[in-house]
Amino acid sequence: MNKIVLMGECMIELLQNKQTGQIAGQSFAGDVYNSAVYLKRLFPNIDTQLLTAIGTDSMSDAMLSTFSSEGLNNPLVFRDAERLPGIYLVQTDDQGERSFLYWRESAAARQVMQFVDGSETLNLSAGDVFFFTGISLAILEKSHREKFWSLVNDLKQQGVKIAFDLNYRARLWSTLEDAQQQFANAYRVADILIPGVDDFQQMYPSLCNDAMEPVHTVIEFFQEYEYTELVIKNGEKNIIVMTPDESHEIDVQPVTNVVDTTSAGDSFNGAYLGARIAGKSLPDATRLAASVAGEVIQHPGAIVPKEAFKSF
Repeated sequence: MNKIVLMGECMIELLQNKQTGQIAGQSFAGDVYNSAVYLKRLFPNIDTQLLTAIGTDSMSDAMLSTFSSEGLNNPLVFRDAERLPGIYLVQTDDQGERSFLYWRESAAARQVMQFVDGSETLNLSAGDVFFFTGISLAILEKSHREKFWSLVNDLKQQGVKIAFDLNYRARLWSTLEDAQQQFANAYRVADILIPGVDDFQQMYPSLCNDAMEPVHTVIEFFQEYEYTELVIKNGEKNIIVMTPDESHEIDVQPVTNVVDTTSAGDSFNGAYLGARIAGKSLPDATRLAASVAGEVIQHPGAIVPKEAFKSF
């Protein structure tokens, strides 16, 4: 069985009714968790594990139960008796675009590296892929960063593919320079880089100008790094997927019934990584990922109910 570990945070998701302002629903979500769910639904034979920390409270119990109900394998979900999960509120406009309010400063997931020791590293090294995002980096306590990078470098040396999605959220970082420095560490170690053009433009505004198409700026920027796959999410326009030996431009089918874009990129990541682990080609993996993202944004919330999620 193939195996992937996704490192980051799952939160309590609250959905707000646009008309009344009241809470319309509650579920669990978070960028790497969302990716894990869609990966497992599409590729049930892939051993899909989260590396995270939650509390010992009743909501954390329900969260862990939800992980299991989605088929996720949970030996790397740690319980912190002193902390709780983070919470966020989703607000969507009439075009399906979302904004968020967060309560995550003392979330258990921020302390996950304190639980990782030699035995967990051995478990992690048995995987095919280790995936994390800019949000995974942002929520880590600064004092834990050195241990995290040591872990990632150890995994790479043991043959685990490292995958990284920028997923830049400015409010989570003390400064842009701090984010850029940590992201540069990720670029140097990543085998699979998954930048979104919007995230890139926010992170490197001085590099983006009208003289060059943004996607070409992204390609040029990453030329100095030794990736094996570069997957550029260019919004509604297209997806560029590259290796040192080949390049493909994949069109994105337009979606007219956009309800909530919360998990568009997350579902894309899960589908793409799962497809690649399962042996699908770059174009086929990219087309599948784009189709899944197009389906997900036609439903409210980050995780589409199982009964409403189409087979692909």
